[in-house]
Amino acid sequence: MIKNHIALSVSIEMDDFENVPFYKKGVMVKAYQLFGQELDSILKQLNEALAA
Repeated sequence: MIKNHIALSVSIEMDDFENVPFYKKGVMVKAYQLFGQELDSILKQLNEALAA
């Protein structure tokens, strides 16, 4: 889902996880379980790399 979203939007933000289909699948909760407080930083770095 994340790959498809990035392919269409060329970025991913925290707000995206609050929308369908991510919200229905509990992606926000799982992402915080996996990455904790570093999630914001990881998404920022990912978006910077995608924009380059």
